Amino acid sequence: MNKKIILFFSLFIAFTSQAQLKKITLEDGVLQQGRKFGADRLTGFQWIPNTNKYVYYTDVWTKMMSATTTNSKATEFVTLSDINTALGTKLKNFFGTEWLDGNTLLVSENSKFYNYSIASKSGKMILETPENSENQTFDKSKQNLAFTEGNNLFLLNKNNQKVTVTNNADKNIVSGQSISRNEFGISGGIFWSPKSSYLAFYQKDETDVADYPILDINETPGKLVSIKYPMIGQKSEKPRVGIYNLSTGKTVFIKPRNNADDYLTNLSWTPDEKFILIAELNRGQNDMCLNLYDANSGAFVKTLLNETSNKWVEPEHDAFFPNSKSNNFVWHSEKDGFQNLYYYTIDGKLIKQLTSNKFVTRDIIGANPAGTEIYFKATGANPTNMLVYKVDLKGKQTLITKDEGVHNVSISSDYNWFFDEYSNHSTPSKSLLYDKKGKAITLLESKNKYDGYEMGTAEIKTIKAADGTTDLYTRLIKPSNFDPNKKYPVMVYVYGGPHAQMITNSYLDGANLWMYWMAEQGYLVFTVDNRGSDNRGFAFESIIHGKCGTNEIEDQMKGVDYLKSLPYVDGNRLAVHGWSYGGFMTNSLMLRKPDAFKVGVAGGPVVDWKWYEIMYGERYMDTPTENPKGFEESSTLNYVKNLKGKLLLIHGTNDDVVVEQHNLSLVKKFVETGKQVDYFPYPMHKHNVIGKDRVHLMTKVLNYIIENNK
Repeated sequence: MNKKIILFFSLFIAFTSQAQLKKITLEDGVLQQGRKFGADRLTGFQWIPNTNKYVYYTDVWTKMMSATTTNSKATEFVTLSDINTALGTKLKNFFGTEWLDGNTLLVSENSKFYNYSIASKSGKMILETPENSENQTFDKSKQNLAFTEGNNLFLLNKNNQKVTVTNNADKNIVSGQSISRNEFGISGGIFWSPKSSYLAFYQKDETDVADYPILDINETPGKLVSIKYPMIGQKSEKPRVGIYNLSTGKTVFIKPRNNADDYLTNLSWTPDEKFILIAELNRGQNDMCLNLYDANSGAFVKTLLNETSNKWVEPEHDAFFPNSKSNNFVWHSEKDGFQNLYYYTIDGKLIKQLTSNKFVTRDIIGANPAGTEIYFKATGANPTNMLVYKVDLKGKQTLITKDEGVHNVSISSDYNWFFDEYSNHSTPSKSLLYDKKGKAITLLESKNKYDGYEMGTAEIKTIKAADGTTDLYTRLIKPSNFDPNKKYPVMVYVYGGPHAQMITNSYLDGANLWMYWMAEQGYLVFTVDNRGSDNRGFAFESIIHGKCGTNEIEDQMKGVDYLKSLPYVDGNRLAVHGWSYGGFMTNSLMLRKPDAFKVGVAGGPVVDWKWYEIMYGERYMDTPTENPKGFEESSTLNYVKNLKGKLLLIHGTNDDVVVEQHNLSLVKKFVETGKQVDYFPYPMHKHNVIGKDRVHLMTKVLNYIIENNK
């Protein structure tokens, strides 16, 4: 066969192979990343209590499969049809079910709770709360259930008797709900004591908090719905903690010791039920006392530890008690620059600093039954990872997970077996089972669900921050047909704020699938995690204090410099998009660096920090009275005259996180300045546009960039 024929067939095969590849649609990119393209996993993995058996869900979460540590071949355990037939329920999946014991499931449907026996395939309703009840929280025994109705707290005891815990006619007094707008790792407001003798709860007095109007357009005429929204520098809620004694029916209250609007957060019970620990943080959020209180009387006992900072102190984890027979506890602190673990006596004496890592500890997973080893998540040396470690009470630390990546671990009741599911840059998902000696077997390894599709590639690199020394992680997504000899426009996706990390060592590197769709339209999609973002330690994150937007912008501009250094980047066709803090960054870049970007799309942006809520905003910016220069410099209202490019502003009209006042005020300023911008509201959506409407949102965002970045 001559060379021309060989060349022809080679080109034909390459062309045919390329032609057979399927395209990912934008709808796929928005809705199907975790569905059609979701990696194969042991979904809903759980250990059956006090056994070496585990279960997971299949068939769209309607069938529960079971296997053991000695035989990983799974068999059918129970189906949703079995449960629905026995209980008369109409459950659509297994999510929300819990184990009562090795044979019995706790099942909930709406306001009704059932137990279901696996062995007998039978069950019954055990408790029913009112239809309008919320925040249902069982005690450890799953026999008593606390819940809220409106602003009050109730419980159903094991005899199914309803007990009124609070009875406040004043709707401004709210009990049993989360407080401080969930800003301190708080996800609820109900705290059962270990033996169910007491029920502790948060209560907030919102009398002085301003009412903020949200327009409901679904009625005729439209109706204003008021929410409580405490803005920076204004009056805040007044918290306290109630302790209800189930045997006496009496409640005692704990108030802040210093100022009425101090924060009371990270509540925990001692194992013997004698004490409650509460972190009290001043409103300036730079002075935290971990206080001990008598559970029976509510009396203050002593301050166990105190932390101060010239920037902020941010307690996000309650005290952890590794041994159920001891009141010695572990406390998270980043006082040495990184989140580490400290072991204290209940008298506040430091026994041992358990970890001294120069990387971030995230969460404690648990402790072995003897209470001698504590298991926790941490990044390790590479901050894009999330690994699992253990540390003993003498400070000996051991890495449990063996592979780089982002790990989720579930540990058996006896802590002899570890289920580990992880992904990384080259691994869609892998599920492993470790024994206590660290020997692993593979239970499942996912195939690449993107095989057969046109799919670009991502490069993870580092560049130097504006300080010239700090490494910043970058992600650059290229199209599948990338040609280094062409010049490509770039879309920069930005967040840039605290408690968020855009680039992780997971599959797709933390990117959204729609970014890969955008790349297939002939774009490069770029992200840099600037100083101020998450998982890099206190110095890295706290660089934003008092001047949100300043250092972050300079780091993003280093990203722009890097892009312009690449021979295949068209430096005159850069666009930027972000949401929330990323919307603030988008506007800041478009207005404070007006020559850098040709197009910007800012969603749900903070425009002026004085309109943001107290708990988050005052941590990072203090108040306008304390920090007038910082508020002046960060307000995007002051830079509207600089706009050169095309700018689209987007907002959900029912946003209760970044209220629409931000964006409307910015539009007003543009009008006053004679600058043309585009504005698109999403009626009745809150801070994030969700559901099928998100396809509309991303079509709007990306089409705007493509059409205006030519």
